[in-house]
Amino acid sequence: MTDFKKDLLLGLMFVSGIFGFISGEFIISTVAFAAAAIYSNITIRKQPI
Repeated sequence: MTDFKKDLLLGLMFVSGIFGFISGEFIISTVAFAAAAIYSNITIRKQPI
């Protein structure tokens, strides 16, 4: 997966969390924010030093 696709996926998860929060779906938005945070940490740690 290219860096652009990773960034796009992360951005979409974050935006879906924001829309879920605005619409009142707090459980869905929490899961979306958690998935974005975990995915972000995984992709950062896989990069070579």
